[in-house]
Amino acid sequence: MTTEQPVAAVTTTVPAPRADGDTAPRGGFLAKAFGVTALLSAAGSGLGLLRDLLLARYFGANQGTDAFLVAWTVPETAAPLLIEDAMAFLMVPAFSLALVLREERPQGPDPVRQLTRTTLPWLLLALCGLSGTVALFAPQLVDLLAPGLADPRLAVTCTRITAVTVVPFGVAGYLASALRALHAFTAPAVIYVMYNLGILALLLSGHRLLGVRSAALGVALGSLLMAGVLVVPFVRRLHARRRRSRPRGAGRGLVLIPLALLPVAAFSLTRQSQVFIERYLGSALPPGTISHLNYAAKVSQLAMTSAILIVTVTFPVVARAMAAGDLTAARDRVEKDLGQAAALVLLGTAFLLACAPAVVALLFQRGAFGPADTDATAAVIRVYSFGLPAQAMIGVMVRPYFCVRPVVRRADAPRAEGDRTTWLDWYPVGAMTLGLVVTFTLGVTLTPQFGAPGLAAGNAVGITFTAALLMRGLMLRGIALRLGLVLGGQARLLAAAIAAAAIGSLTIRAAAAPLPAALLGGATVLLVFAALGTLFGVPEVRGPVLALLARARRPHAPAPAEGKPHGR
Repeated sequence: MTTEQPVAAVTTTVPAPRADGDTAPRGGFLAKAFGVTALLSAAGSGLGLLRDLLLARYFGANQGTDAFLVAWTVPETAAPLLIEDAMAFLMVPAFSLALVLREERPQGPDPVRQLTRTTLPWLLLALCGLSGTVALFAPQLVDLLAPGLADPRLAVTCTRITAVTVVPFGVAGYLASALRALHAFTAPAVIYVMYNLGILALLLSGHRLLGVRSAALGVALGSLLMAGVLVVPFVRRLHARRRRSRPRGAGRGLVLIPLALLPVAAFSLTRQSQVFIERYLGSALPPGTISHLNYAAKVSQLAMTSAILIVTVTFPVVARAMAAGDLTAARDRVEKDLGQAAALVLLGTAFLLACAPAVVALLFQRGAFGPADTDATAAVIRVYSFGLPAQAMIGVMVRPYFCVRPVVRRADAPRAEGDRTTWLDWYPVGAMTLGLVVTFTLGVTLTPQFGAPGLAAGNAVGITFTAALLMRGLMLRGIALRLGLVLGGQARLLAAAIAAAAIGSLTIRAAAAPLPAALLGGATVLLVFAALGTLFGVPEVRGPVLALLARARRPHAPAPAEGKPHGR
């Protein structure tokens, strides 16, 4: 049984989604939101890449960078938990349900404001306690994460600095979830721009004086900037609603179910535990291994950026559809997201498989980062890439899974429906745990012989196993995916990606320098993937390719002659 707190006094009848309102935004809105989010996220990713380039240039891959990266485990864990995954899984559905209820009775008490007043103070209290705990027990945390680390004192210092990020990360995740539920995507997309600007500012100005500690201080500063940039847009949106009249009669409202957050938080932590396993096993390998794994992961994740952006933009649409009980619309959106995400991430995977050495040499091989580091990082990237499609699928599937049982429910919903936790609520945690067992087992088995690539192989196999389990769990949850349609599209995309990677690998042999190799390989992979995807009839590839060809063949309309009247 869970603890309850009343949140809002509002009418509880949930309207069906409207085609012309906020509940069901038009495709043009989604395209525009995706474009804005993609542009700003690309800027944030570009700054993040510059950050990693400077880390490699100033510090290379050694004991110091290993110590910092162990400390970076704190923000790496806090970001998925408090910004990207758990907070979004909880608060986007909660705010979406509050918005559905707001539309039913626009002149009544505002459930969005009352939800904020009820949840935000408790969140801040919990975040402060968690941040203080991490700082206090930093030595024990470092010893647990990387017992074989050569310089634990530096790692402890950096961990205490990065513990500051817990509070602003949580605030940023909360405000970003609310803004996205309100269909405001610009400000949330800026947060990683601000985050990386803060890191770069201190990294550039303090690397000589402070060493790798400058990066840790930059992480703390960047987290404060990312939370601060969301405060004003959130307050404006919150007060934009027209003046409320006094409620008529005693309404019934939303009920907060605090214990509903446990499965979500546990899933995010178990998902992030893949990094813990890598740091733990990697600390026993030669110095620099953790750094090679980190650089490889950062490059590999660039292929995930566009796929995750799709889910970021469409998640509020899925949440609103499920809040209104439209499981068919939610299923259709999830199937479309799976296809689009797979197309983008498999294109990136094919490029990395073909061009990993050229990409790493082009990005990192300068300063303290030598050719041996390039070879080691590229080998890990190629192995990591096999797990990227599964990571994208998990990002798509887990969001609607948790929407089925959000952290709030309507007051008139039966307690048995809204409050009881079942084994299905913990299914993603179980699936991720089994995937971690596979990851750890393969890591322990393969690491003595293959080193860092063995760790990456365990990661790829474990995450793929988890994705297969989650697809089954999503169907058990009531979202009846059409498996033939979904898996058939995935198989055709995979075939196109394998062929593109093979042909791209052969093509780059003609290029001697990293830049020509990356450009030639990238162009080859793109053309082959587009051609085969179109030939195989994959809608996510065929549609854009045919539209582009049609636009190229379309004759340009002649400009009107001067002096002639224009039509209306």
